[in-house]
Amino acid sequence: MTVELQVTTHYSFLRGASSPEELFTTAALLGLTALGVTDRHSVAGLVKAHEAARATGCRLVAGCRLDLSGPDQGTALLVYPTDRAAYGRLCRLLTLGKERAGKGGCTLDFGDVAEWSEGLIAVLLTDKSDDALAARLGRLKGIFGRHSFCALTRRFGVNDHRRLEGIADLARAARVPIVATGDVLYHVPERRLMQDVVTCIRLGTTIEAAGFARERHAGRHLQPPAETARLFARHPEAVERAQAIAESCRFSLDDLTYTYPDETGEDGRSAQERLEAMTLAGAAQRFPGGIPENVREQIRHELDLIASKTYAPYFLTVEAIVRFARDQGILCQGRGSAANSVVCFCLGITAIDPVRLKLLFERFVSDNRDEPPDIDVDFEHDRREEVIQWVYATYGRHRAALTATVIRYGARGAVREVGKVLGVPEDVTGALARLVSGWSRDGAGEREAEALNLNLSDRRLRLTLDIAKALIGTPRHLGQHPGGFVLTLDRLDELCPITPATMENRQTIEWDKDDIEALKFMKVDVLGLGMLGCLRRAFALLKEHRGDENPPQDIAGIPPEDAATYAMIGKADTLGVFQIESRAQMAMLPRMQPKHLYDLTIEVALVRPGPIQGDMVHPYLRRRQNRSLVHYPSEALKSVLERTLGVPLFQEQAMQVAIVAAGFTAAEADGLRRAMATFKANGKIGLYRDKLIAGMIRNGYTPDFAARTFRQLEGFGSYGFPESHAASFALLAYASSWLKCHHPDVFACALLNAQPMGFYAPAQIVRDARRHGVPVRPIDVNASRWDCTLEPAQGRLMALRLGLRLVRGLGNAEGARIATVREADLFRSVEDLWRRAAVPLKALEHLAAADAFRSLGLGRREALWAIKGLAPLPLPLFAAADAREAAIRPELDEPAVALAPMPEGAAVVADYRASGLSLGRHPVAFLRPDLARDGISACAALKRLRDGARVTVAGLVLVRQKPGSAKGVLFITIEDETEVANLVVWPALFARQRSLILSAGMMAARGRVQREGEVIHLVAEHLIDLSDLLAEIGGRGALLSPGGCGDEARPGGGGARSLVRPGLRIRTRDFR
Repeated sequence: MTVELQVTTHYSFLRGASSPEELFTTAALLGLTALGVTDRHSVAGLVKAHEAARATGCRLVAGCRLDLSGPDQGTALLVYPTDRAAYGRLCRLLTLGKERAGKGGCTLDFGDVAEWSEGLIAVLLTDKSDDALAARLGRLKGIFGRHSFCALTRRFGVNDHRRLEGIADLARAARVPIVATGDVLYHVPERRLMQDVVTCIRLGTTIEAAGFARERHAGRHLQPPAETARLFARHPEAVERAQAIAESCRFSLDDLTYTYPDETGEDGRSAQERLEAMTLAGAAQRFPGGIPENVREQIRHELDLIASKTYAPYFLTVEAIVRFARDQGILCQGRGSAANSVVCFCLGITAIDPVRLKLLFERFVSDNRDEPPDIDVDFEHDRREEVIQWVYATYGRHRAALTATVIRYGARGAVREVGKVLGVPEDVTGALARLVSGWSRDGAGEREAEALNLNLSDRRLRLTLDIAKALIGTPRHLGQHPGGFVLTLDRLDELCPITPATMENRQTIEWDKDDIEALKFMKVDVLGLGMLGCLRRAFALLKEHRGDENPPQDIAGIPPEDAATYAMIGKADTLGVFQIESRAQMAMLPRMQPKHLYDLTIEVALVRPGPIQGDMVHPYLRRRQNRSLVHYPSEALKSVLERTLGVPLFQEQAMQVAIVAAGFTAAEADGLRRAMATFKANGKIGLYRDKLIAGMIRNGYTPDFAARTFRQLEGFGSYGFPESHAASFALLAYASSWLKCHHPDVFACALLNAQPMGFYAPAQIVRDARRHGVPVRPIDVNASRWDCTLEPAQGRLMALRLGLRLVRGLGNAEGARIATVREADLFRSVEDLWRRAAVPLKALEHLAAADAFRSLGLGRREALWAIKGLAPLPLPLFAAADAREAAIRPELDEPAVALAPMPEGAAVVADYRASGLSLGRHPVAFLRPDLARDGISACAALKRLRDGARVTVAGLVLVRQKPGSAKGVLFITIEDETEVANLVVWPALFARQRSLILSAGMMAARGRVQREGEVIHLVAEHLIDLSDLLAEIGGRGALLSPGGCGDEARPGGGGARSLVRPGLRIRTRDFR
């Protein structure tokens, strides 16, 4: 048999153990001509299988396995569409079952199958020859007629040949032909162990307890045709029939025809006519003094190309989405290569003028590129759902769905899951997981095991390491794309099944963005950006508190080219600012000293793997700082590279260099860009190398310069930013910088209310705000609303009142109820709050732990004591009396109890546990005497030391960042009570002290000071884990009095249990 009709890939999620690529490659090597992919209730792997089939020459027979439910429980079918229409019916059938069962399920019975059976071939799966089989065969025959078959599958048990004979006899009696299947779960025998493990993960059991839930034989791999013929020697007709079925199923994913909604207007105008009219109207608004001739020419060029590609409906859809968002007051902005389009600019989708920046439209849409455009639009993160639901309502749920994302195993999850199955103690797998970075592709191995002194000769441990490594990257389940919509003119559920998402009122298809791109479907991206939500909040706060100053109400209203803002940026005072708050960006800003928006555009693009790998950063900086002359080999290249001082930094420049220096057409230049972007995967870059170098030499450039130019472009092609994308981000970076510079109180308040986002936790945001002179007031039940707010204060800046949202464990509904009830009258006591706001006692405990009752004269311990005296519910008799007298009286008069005051250090620890920050002393301040005794300097001392000086500093670990461009270098940010310090950890040190680096909450670093102008780093030579010192903080400091008015800057919260636990745990943020 040269065909295998029953193959389960790992897209059956914890059932199959091999990828479509592995299966089809192995099948081709074995001499198989076709594989039937039959994942359970899913076509999620069909696109990957389609591409693998195309690459290997082994044909894909698209199919699906259906396990029926209800009265037909125990019946399993393989179904294969014979043509495009039958495939559509299969997708409709799967959509029905998934909608009925909810996320992750599929509920179908024979009645459902019968309704959608036309054009499908069905194979009944069975292992027993009994009366139930006879009944099922009759039912199958009645539905599918001559398209019904019965599977014969070897199980290699005792008297297996008799079992097959019994099944064949019953099938013949029912006039249902038999067909041979291998029921393949993996491509090679060696994958058997992994298949057993994923089965146990799916069932939530261990390998010892799994029993017969595991596969009973090791033959579930692909077999060569000769072996299949031998295994079914008694049933040669079954082998031949598999070939016949494959030949009958001629459906291919190439047959799918995707049609985008036509967006025809109510007046009958075509989409192209509407687009042209709207573009010209938008251009008149963008250029009120008259549309420049070069802009008119570019508009005409783009519209002609859009018309030739019939992309006009796509542009109209995105414009409609953006218009809806703006009508609702939702901030949004297009980005990416779409900002290269003047049509998008005129429609209001993007904010960057591509003609003024001389951007290349072919970077976005190319005549020779047979793929749909991709417009990314960012919306406020917490209001994006309004836009998503509008899309569903406008286009209909049968024509609109989000794309899927494939959730895969990472290094840490793999070793934990495999170890659990194999019986390795959880403390061992947990320790191994902690030694592996979340972004590791190699997983836990011998190095990690040796670091923990584990016995590598233990077979369970060795299997855990080996199988966990193989499991990395394996699909676990389908998730949903953040906002990538697929829209269709006809029914979407006839192209791919639609399944309910976990989030309410959302639905997804089963294919991810790569699948969509491979099939050339159009995708509309409705993405969320936290900074847009932050800006919208900031504009609202400005209007509320500084409305008399006529403040800006949108990004366009922010004064451009503000000198004070750029001065702040040049000092790298950008914590919380969009895009330029990372360690690498902060290090670059003082060297760049941006003075204009285009400088920020370069800054955003410069700190990227591409320019770094292409050796473009240092040449650019030297030229910018007048330490190197700028030389242009020709006037043509000068026109392209002058704005970036002769160094190509953007993808558009790479394309323009190819056009003006080597004679490429715009389409060929785009092909070069795409080849650079994927050169590691497909090796097509060599096709363009010779053409580029030959073209440059022909145009008078030296061979050495041509080769050097190509190396530069090749180095950054896979990571370089489009200039339009960088310009869009630069605009947001400037807007957020302006707010921080001129309104730090407003910016900090908006930023806290937009969390979680960015590199830094609330503790660092609050500390930075106080450093900028913003008074910060603690969480309080009589002053705080759910969000952080601004309150009058002495001086120009308002005081930042921390909101109830920062109290860990407190729900939004409970916090909102407290703030609403308080409007009538302030709370007089804990019991008063409890009975008026009707919040559960647990919520009161969270508030007490956060020290939120200070305005009532209660510290956290006193508040918790008062809460313990409350009944689970108000007593009816007392409640009735209170209602009659319109006053709340305590249910019992308890004598005052003097509770022991808390040490200051314990209060700070409680603060961090309850709200993640403290307004009291910095935790490291309590440890300063010990650190000073050990010769450890404060982080602020780095500013006073010369380049090359050696010093030891210590602090809490805030951020670990390992950029892909840094060649294995890790950057760590630590903080003490004086300043932050930026550590550089080279790969050799990381290898030596890996465990400490990945697990320490506080560390000391001994190393050498590195100064580059105002940028200071400490190149670490040795690290010391000081995490144990964090446990001592709770017992240090002066004793605190319980009372207070609630507005002074003092420690905030903790948790009921944290009051007796002195240890402080810092949550480090890891980025790659």
